[in-house]
Parts: sequence; C-alpha cells; structure tokens
Amino acid sequence: MEKLDETTVRAEFAPETTYLNTASIGLSPARTVTALRSAVEAATTGRPTDLFGDVHRSREIFARIVSVPASRVAAGASVAVYTGLIAAALPPGAEVLTVEQDFSSTVASFHTRGDLLVREVPLERVADAVRPSTSLVALSAVQSADGRVADLAAVREAARAHGARTYVDASQGVGWLPLDAGAYDFVSAVAYKWLLCPRGVAFLVVPEDLGGLRPVFTGWASGENPWDSCYGPVTELARSARRFDESPSTLAYAGARHSLALVEELGPERIGAHDLALADRFRAGLADRGLEPIPSPGSPIVAVPGLGARQGELSRAGIELSDRAGNLRAAFHLYNTEADVDQLLDRL
Repeated sequence: MEKLDETTVRAEFAPETTYLNTASIGLSPARTVTALRSAVEAATTGRPTDLFGDVHRSREIFARIVSVPASRVAAGASVAVYTGLIAAALPPGAEVLTVEQDFSSTVASFHTRGDLLVREVPLERVADAVRPSTSLVALSAVQSADGRVADLAAVREAARAHGARTYVDASQGVGWLPLDAGAYDFVSAVAYKWLLCPRGVAFLVVPEDLGGLRPVFTGWASGENPWDSCYGPVTELARSARRFDESPSTLAYAGARHSLALVEELGPERIGAHDLALADRFRAGLADRGLEPIPSPGSPIVAVPGLGARQGELSRAGIELSDRAGNLRAAFHLYNTEADVDQLLDRL
C-alpha cells in the first residue's frame, strides 16, 4: 500500500501543539478554514452561499467514503438525533442489544423510550448475545472510552442469522477505518472527529427501502422539492434518505465538503495504516516503561488506565489528550508523527 501523502498533509495542517486528541475533535484542514472564512464573509456582505449545494456535495463524498449510494445518506448535525429516529421506529416491547458503557448518543434513546427491552453486554460478547427475540443490535464500531474495535462482521452475521437489524455508530471509525456501510441496516457518524469537519455535521445511512423509519422531525428540507415545502405540511417527502435530513447547518457544511474531499483524496486505508503505526509505536513505548494500556488492537485510540488525571499537566506542557473514564486517551491521526509519539512517551 502507498504511504500517506505527507506533502499534502503538511500543506493542510500546522498544529501549534502536540495534538493527540482527534477522538474528541479533529483539526481543520487549511482548505476547510479558507472555505469557512469565505462563507462567513459572503454572509456578512449579503451574498450567502448556496444553502443546499455544500450539503449535496458533502453527502456525495461521504457516501463514496463508506461505499453506498448517496440516495441512502441523510445529512444532519447529531448522532443522537438519528439514534432517536431509529428508536422511535421500533414497536413497543422490541428487544435492543447494546454494549455496556457505549457512548450515550448511540444508546440513550433506546432507554428513554421506556417501553423497549434493552439488554447490555460486554463488547466481546455482542455477537454471541444475539437471539431470535432480538430486533436490533446497536453498537459503536470503535469504543470512545478506550478505542476497542468491534467485530462488526461477527455481529452482522449473528444478526442476520436471527433476523435482527444492525445499527452501527461509526463516529470513531469512519475516516481511518475502511467501512462498507451497505453491509449494515443503519450507520451513523458525526464528522467532526476523524473526518475533520466543522462541528454540526453528521450522517445517517439507511437501507434502500428506508428501513421502516418514520420522518418524525419533518421540515422543509425533508421535501422532494424543499423550496416548494416551506409552508404548511410537506406534501411530498424526498424519495431518498434526504427525507431524514435536518435543516442544514450551512456554515458547517460549507467547510465539511472540503474536509471530506481531503479524506477521500488521501484514502481511509492509507490514513488508517499511518494512524495504526503510530498507535503501535506508542503501545511499544508504554510497554518499555512498564505501563499497560487497555487492549485495543487495530485501533489508533490508546487508553492508559489510571493516568487520566495527568491530562491537565500534559496540556500545560503542550500535549493535548483526553481524560476518559479515568483513562489517559491518546488518538493518533494523519497529522501526527513519530516525533509526537516520542514526545508523549518522554513526558510520561
């Protein structure tokens, strides 16, 4: 496999810190910052940008990144909203299988329904826990707190064997983890992490038949012809997944299309190989220092138990990480280098 195009990366990113916190929020590429400035300036001079053009192009690029037709992709701002949409479509008493301590946006709506049977199991037991009564399996592709990667293929096969649907939150994976979203019923992702977009951009992939979802937050953007749907009931919903669009955060999408284009240009496979090599270097350095991270093979997220309290000290030293569930969480992405890894190890 070809290596990451370092020339392009260095032209787009110039962090002033040792930034190892992409699992919280990714850095904005230079091209995205330029586009955002232009959009703000246009808005202040009375020449706002196309409301739907940037959303349309962002949807198309995201669809290519996750290998589905754009007609299957809804565009919005929040995974929590899309989890709620899926939860609202389930019949009373439906059984939902989830992962213990998964990110709340992925699972909370199933609990707040109040009339669903929600089961929680450890990540490594999800596939084995699917049973004939299971209606939906909902899980993150990569765990936020510690970077563990789900065995999505095993979960998919177990769900198919028992007639259950699958819902994958790919927020901590898409961008570095090659993903065929068409292999699952529903896939959601925020784009402000590994996809490097401004906050306020999220996507939902649905089946070709729309998966039985009801457009419970219908607005003018949900219409087949949005400008004909501004007043009164929306008489004709979009025939595609666009019927589940939220009214777009236009400034965020003005930048998002450029971030997504960069990820597509560099390639998730090459980005992933770069990220994983850095994470493995960090794991090896931890072992040399007698420190043991939570096992997360094949993940660019490395969490070290008991060191979360050092996050503030490291930040003051110019190294940005996260404190998650008591773990010191490092997340390595395309703009990071071996020197970044070594600087963190030396500080530890």
